[in-house]
Amino acid sequence: MSDLPKGSFRLEGHIDVPADRIAKVSEALKEHIKLTREEAGCIFFNVDACSEVAGRFLVSEAFVDEAAFQFHQTRAGESPWAEASAGVPREYKTWVVA
Repeated sequence: MSDLPKGSFRLEGHIDVPADRIAKVSEALKEHIKLTREEAGCIFFNVDACSEVAGRFLVSEAFVDEAAFQFHQTRAGESPWAEASAGVPREYKTWVVA
């Protein structure tokens, strides 16, 4: 059971950053987190280093609805974050809160 409002859009998963790209991705991630949290539709946006897998970052996001998530995807896709993390393996699950 979720404490989020019905219709909220969720994403959970991880990104696996190769060792030779950790510095560049980590630097870009700081601004990416800041800008995402400032988006009007962002409920929360967390990206944390995994303590069990080197280079893995655990991602947990919630937006007010799918449109807010799509706005985020568009903005992020045109940002320095997109360039820094291009081609990095991601594994995400998305759903709408019922």
